[in-house]
Amino acid sequence: MHSPDWLILAAYFAILLTIGIWASIKRKKNSSLFLAEHSLRWHHIGFSMWGTNVGPSMLIASASAGFTTGIVSGNFAWYAFVFIALLAFVFVPRYLGANVSTLPEFMGLRFGQSTRNILAWYTIVTIVISWLALTLFAGGILIRQVFDIPMWMSALVLLVISAFFTMLGGLKAVAYTNVYQMILLIAVSLILVIVGLDRVGGFSALVAKVPADYWVMFKPNSDEAFPWLPIILGYPVMGVWFWCTDQSMVQPVLAAKNLREGQLGTNFTGWLKILDVALYILPGIICYALFPTLENPDEAYLTMVENLFPVGMVGLVFAVLTACLVSTIGSALNALSTVFTMDIYVKRFNPHASQRRINIVGRSVTVAGALLAIALTVAIDAIKGLNLFNVFQSVLGFIAPPMAAVFLLGIFWKRTTTRAANFALTVGTAFCLTVGVLFLWPPQWLQFPWPHFMLLSFELFVIIVISMVIISLADREKSRYAIPAPIQENFSKLAVSLWTALAVVMIGLYIYFN
Repeated sequence: MHSPDWLILAAYFAILLTIGIWASIKRKKNSSLFLAEHSLRWHHIGFSMWGTNVGPSMLIASASAGFTTGIVSGNFAWYAFVFIALLAFVFVPRYLGANVSTLPEFMGLRFGQSTRNILAWYTIVTIVISWLALTLFAGGILIRQVFDIPMWMSALVLLVISAFFTMLGGLKAVAYTNVYQMILLIAVSLILVIVGLDRVGGFSALVAKVPADYWVMFKPNSDEAFPWLPIILGYPVMGVWFWCTDQSMVQPVLAAKNLREGQLGTNFTGWLKILDVALYILPGIICYALFPTLENPDEAYLTMVENLFPVGMVGLVFAVLTACLVSTIGSALNALSTVFTMDIYVKRFNPHASQRRINIVGRSVTVAGALLAIALTVAIDAIKGLNLFNVFQSVLGFIAPPMAAVFLLGIFWKRTTTRAANFALTVGTAFCLTVGVLFLWPPQWLQFPWPHFMLLSFELFVIIVISMVIISLADREKSRYAIPAPIQENFSKLAVSLWTALAVVMIGLYIYFN
């Protein structure tokens, strides 16, 4: 980092704070912090969902995957359009029709208060561990390397910036700043790709310098890392959980101005996901062509930055990585405060609380969640000799089957009972996490060839679905709750047309890259 880099970084933060304060001023006095007064337009929703999904670890891991295996890991980005479409046309109409603030609240309407309570605490734990602690751990390493400060201080710096927007302007400030930050991310990543391609000698030269299978989306089932069958069967379980039922991802859609904006916003997210391969994975492939002897693939992204960007651009890249962190953490803090305040405090302790009181509790939860996340981040950093970030991400994959099963059966099968849903969220989750721990740390007496991680996730999902069906059919008490009705708005013709166009483009891309 040189003087021009520091100036660019300072300018980035100045613009970011200005946008955040402006968005906070636009928020009506004593209005809710959580749903932006249902004012979000399609571009706010699209950039917010994409921004929540993006993190520095994703940039680094995607470039690493591109360096070692090519574009095959792009399945996790391109395959997502199916489940974002499911969100747009199946889940969003019902979420907006129920007029809920949180997904536990929606499940409470479907299965009752007991399910809402279980899912509220389930969501809070997931947000604190996966969205806050792990993101801060990855970001804290980055901040620590640049500023040479302890991990707790690195995490504190990131949380102060993110919590500022969450506490001052709520979801509206987070959404408005996400638009600015994601445009910056696209611009910088695109420049890196263009400069890299120019150094290689063009796209044709790049194709000639890397293995032919680097441009194939589906690899044989004999491939250890990315066999096609586990991806086809296993990713849908993760996709439904992540894109349709995760509070941090879905909250911008809950704040949509109307159904049309929600469906257009999710469609915009689908188009943005196409860029993941070009902006995140392609730099790793270019790095392989330029620096084939690089020993650590995880250094592919920063190697490209260090060798291709002049003084000044390095500061801009650091600003982009910080933007990814602030975006993800800000969304997670808002989701955390929303779920705790609305599903636990208001529902169980103070049903008649004023909006002012609700906002005070929401801000307090933001601070408490931030402090807890710092403690977890420091604890993770204190454990040596284990790549805990990757391990925890894998463990979180075993959380997906129960959530996906409960939401899918809850929406598509009216016979599903509360007892079945609660069984899946408690016993099913404990079972999946136990299998996950045995998969990651198999004891001596359990040494046998495990199926691929994604295939195992699918098998767990099938087991939970079958269990829920059996319990529901055996339950003598019929469900007292109905499936929440969708909002009384017709699907936008523009949204349907754009989703059709996206499906055609995605099918074309898959055909071309196979």
